[in-house]
Amino acid sequence: MIESYEKAGKIVSQVREDALKIIKDGLPIIELVNFVESQIIEKGGLPAFPCNVSINELTAHYTSPPGDETLIKSGDLVKLDLGAHVNGYIADTASSILVDGYQNLDESQYSEDLAQKNLKMIDASREALNNAISTIRAGVELEKIGKVVENTIQNYGFKPVANLTGHSMEQWILHSGLSIPNIGEKNGHKLEEGDVLAVEPFATDGIGYVTDMHQTYIFRFLRDRPMRMLHAKKVMGTIKSEYKILPFTERWLLDSFDEKRLTSSMRVLIKSRAIYPYHVLREKSGAWVSQAEHTVIVESDGCKIITE
Repeated sequence: MIESYEKAGKIVSQVREDALKIIKDGLPIIELVNFVESQIIEKGGLPAFPCNVSINELTAHYTSPPGDETLIKSGDLVKLDLGAHVNGYIADTASSILVDGYQNLDESQYSEDLAQKNLKMIDASREALNNAISTIRAGVELEKIGKVVENTIQNYGFKPVANLTGHSMEQWILHSGLSIPNIGEKNGHKLEEGDVLAVEPFATDGIGYVTDMHQTYIFRFLRDRPMRMLHAKKVMGTIKSEYKILPFTERWLLDSFDEKRLTSSMRVLIKSRAIYPYHVLREKSGAWVSQAEHTVIVESDGCKIITE
């Protein structure tokens, strides 16, 4: 088990660093997510969820739909969130980057002050992650982690995103029950040795809350449901077989199904609650957001970071 976690962690760490190097002005998001997901497979893992590329005020759950033509631009604050699993044991990591080239933009489009604020915001989420990890050990209460994250981000002059949290993980389960808070809310639950946690602070200069958008590009199998439509039944069977209860995207199913028929079947599966749709999340006031994330395994006197 530990070996699988460590292998998954090594994979996503390598892929994260390689992917950050190719992010540039004019890069299609779909090329970035395809690069990340294919590299995870090439290195011996499988994607634990579709690669998330959330830009500026978009905070989470954006992955390219089929035919996505969205381009990354100079000055964008890009949050790259990726995960791999080995035998169902998951490593989850994220990093934020300010896309180079903003220095050449007209001052009316992108000021140096704006750039420095966004770079500082990236530092805030990164330091909050490091400080949170330094507090983690068996017996620590979850509220202590949240307080550390909140205080660190506030010391930079920003706010944590209060209604997004980290999460515990188990084999095949990306969110297995524990929420790792990013604010100092009352939570006396004590960590136990062997807990596997994804710790992920988000920092913003907005109000510090996210809200659902209409778009849904990531899904998860919930339960078998009776299907009149044979095609929808076949899609449901493929989803259950290929991804179990891990998140997936419609894009991954295009090798097996015609796009138009697949889209129709996906609507049926959502309506019947056979699959769960994750809405793209954005900062409620439209402010930009940074993110940093590592996966750790709790030990008696600290924790082991598997995604460094």
